[in-house]
Amino acid sequence: MDVPAAVLDLTRTARRVAVLTGAGMSAESGVPTFRDAQTGLWEDFDAAALATPEAWSADPAVVWAWYQWRVALARSVAPNAGHHALADWAHTVKVAIVTQNVDDLHERAGSKVLAHLHGSLFDPRCSSCDLPMELPEPPAEPVRRLEPPACGTCGGAARPGVVWFGEALPRQPWEAAVGALRVADVLLVVGTSGIVYPAAELPELAARHGVPVIEINPQDTELSPHVEAVWRTTAAVGLPGLVAASRR
Repeated sequence: MDVPAAVLDLTRTARRVAVLTGAGMSAESGVPTFRDAQTGLWEDFDAAALATPEAWSADPAVVWAWYQWRVALARSVAPNAGHHALADWAHTVKVAIVTQNVDDLHERAGSKVLAHLHGSLFDPRCSSCDLPMELPEPPAEPVRRLEPPACGTCGGAARPGVVWFGEALPRQPWEAAVGALRVADVLLVVGTSGIVYPAAELPELAARHGVPVIEINPQDTELSPHVEAVWRTTAAVGLPGLVAASRR
């Protein structure tokens, strides 16, 4: 598949590339999005409802069990060609990856992630004192209830190290993302719907700083009318082609 000329023109001479990745990129590796139906034990649950402070307050054991299932799922899949392409690109240009995804697929492909805007499945912390905690091994078979481990410092329950719906983003990842945009030559927005704020604000910030924005997504999104160039393809197809073409 040929890279659109408008996309190639914006990336061929770029020395600093910022990349915002969303759920669509992980979905290509087999990680379900929040819009996908849950499976197995969780088919009767709404993912978006489980990922809230209210769900945690109501029943921590259910929420912890669901997140441990997600940990096991994330470990069972592999980075796709798009993840590997970004890691490869970083050998020749400065690539700053900002992701909305809570898995570790970028890292397993060899990339250093500048900012996990929504946290990570692999960084639990105490729900009381906020200290980091070790991630236990998920159950061999999924369960519908699992009591969270207790903090060794204060005895509080471990909570997933993610940002739930309704919670504010941590300051440090957000500031790192904004800082990367300010010095970038181009911003690639890959596999994100552009409807979850404040992450969806990043392309707007880039545009205000004069940074051209490229969207790589098989579908139209809220961002599509506002970007410099669009490529209607997936991350796993588009990114390897773009990286290869940018080096010619």
